[in-house]
Amino acid sequence: MAIRPDWLRVRAPTSAQAAGIRAVRAVLSRHRLRTVCQEALCPNAVECWGARTATFMILGNVCTRTCRFCGVPTGDPGGWVDESEPSRLADAIAELGLKYVVLTSVDRDDLEDGGAELFAQSVELVKQADPGVRVETLIPDFSGDPRALNRVLSSGADVFGHNLETVRSLSAELRDRRASYEQSLTILGYLRASGKRGDARVKSSLMVGLGETRSDIQSAFADLREAGVDTLTIGQYLRPSAQATPVVRFVPPEEFDELASEARDHGFRSVIAGPLVRSSYHASEAYEEGCD
Repeated sequence: MAIRPDWLRVRAPTSAQAAGIRAVRAVLSRHRLRTVCQEALCPNAVECWGARTATFMILGNVCTRTCRFCGVPTGDPGGWVDESEPSRLADAIAELGLKYVVLTSVDRDDLEDGGAELFAQSVELVKQADPGVRVETLIPDFSGDPRALNRVLSSGADVFGHNLETVRSLSAELRDRRASYEQSLTILGYLRASGKRGDARVKSSLMVGLGETRSDIQSAFADLREAGVDTLTIGQYLRPSAQATPVVRFVPPEEFDELASEARDHGFRSVIAGPLVRSSYHASEAYEEGCD
């Protein structure tokens, strides 16, 4: 079993960060909202919450898929949807004064549209409350349903994201049987081809340290670019529980620098890579870099 190295240690929060964390937690509690920081055991919670930013998780915290790398609870939500969630989300974002937010969700195969309607409503209400807020969506695959994808595409989001997660050779072993490497590429290609605005970004993410080779990663870069992805994050896989698949290798920081350089050589407009990087890490900075 790989031993976690020093470069993956997370610093304790400063007093200012702690104050920011308390402020965000209070707002989330009052508006009955969830964040990926809480549900997916993100290692960047201190940094992001300390800066009063968060990636919001809508549509509950029970996923209908069972991927071997994920720490989110799995089960059957039984069609439950909180219709008031979009308005509470918009109110919380306004209260926190955020100018860039990320919205994501669990997979909801129990819903006919996979939750696309509530996803789109959330974006629309956030934009209505403050048209200056940039909204990034990190969506599930909606089982490849173009109607669901079109509904999210019509919402006015600034970034449409869907994670490839891992390389082709490991995808079937690590992801739920209802997900696939090819389906994710198809989703990303559809987001690019059917985007309602030419300036909207298409974003994806890869985890490393799961047993992939450098050649595997290069092939994934090429596949993502062919699908039209222009923004990419690359991070170390960290085992969220004893039941999840083990870490095969901890990738050193200098190798992440090499991967970022190689990804840019493939033509990505923006790349964020590092041991603690997750798909929404420094999302605003990634967006601004892509504007250059």
